[in-house]
Amino acid sequence: MPDNNLILALDYGGTKLTAATVRAGERRWLALERSVSPPQHDGAYERAAMLALARRLLGGARPAAIGISFGGPVDSTGRLVFLSHHIPGWENVALCDQLEAELGAPAAMANDANVGALGEYAFGAGTGCASLLYVTVSTGVGGGWVFDGKIFAGADGMAGEIGHTLVDPHGPLCVCGRHGCVEAMACGPAFAAVAQVRLRAEPGAGVLLRELAGGDIARVTGELVARAAQAGDPLATDVLLAAARALGFGIGSAISLVNPERVVVGGGVSKSGPAWWAALREAARANSLPQMRVEIVPAGLSDDAPLWGAVALAQGKLK
Repeated sequence: MPDNNLILALDYGGTKLTAATVRAGERRWLALERSVSPPQHDGAYERAAMLALARRLLGGARPAAIGISFGGPVDSTGRLVFLSHHIPGWENVALCDQLEAELGAPAAMANDANVGALGEYAFGAGTGCASLLYVTVSTGVGGGWVFDGKIFAGADGMAGEIGHTLVDPHGPLCVCGRHGCVEAMACGPAFAAVAQVRLRAEPGAGVLLRELAGGDIARVTGELVARAAQAGDPLATDVLLAAARALGFGIGSAISLVNPERVVVGGGVSKSGPAWWAALREAARANSLPQMRVEIVPAGLSDDAPLWGAVALAQGKLK
């Protein structure tokens, strides 16, 4: 028999898997565990590893419902994973069906940005808002909309793909195959690549960034660029703020189109410091109508927004 108010929340990220259990209506995890995925892994690995993680947390208990956050496009029914832009082996996978068969509980799923939006709306920085845009910036850039307490997924389940709106049609190649998308200019790997190119082209520049990378330009990451920028490195600052402005441009476009009450920004890159936030907000204001007084605020749930959104999805299955 299922435990009538036990919820299992699962977050399939690009570099890690997270599983947690919680009682419906409560705000404290019963158990939570993260697993870092190895390099060059695939979808089959992630499915097996997450199932093992879930069973370990459940300890033989049967949940009442399962909520799933997935790092990639999900169909409009919330049952099928279309693909992952970063991990092979996720093409057209009926993930909800698989987990329901394995764990014996109803499951609900949405992509990580939509689930993160729901988590921030229900439990975080978006509480009390009638309309919310959530943007997550880390290894990619995703977005999700919540209107009147419900995810707006769009006709094909892909609303909120702010990472694949254009900033510069002549810009760098994006994983989606187009050029100059927000993701191709604003995510951590994208601006780390820009920094690497500049370091090779400008031997005397980026002294602090070079030191943080131990002299190995290939080791430069988005996190190191942000750290160097906060320490005053001019090259790192220039690269980081250009990425922030690209993201702000995309957010401004979204504000102009839908005029949400609040924009919540999360993900690892959002921890890049006050100058990054100032550049983002300035670019968003410059690319939206001045009458639109939209708040742009940090996520309240940090990296756990998709996990808490998965809880909200699962609670919908209990009604």
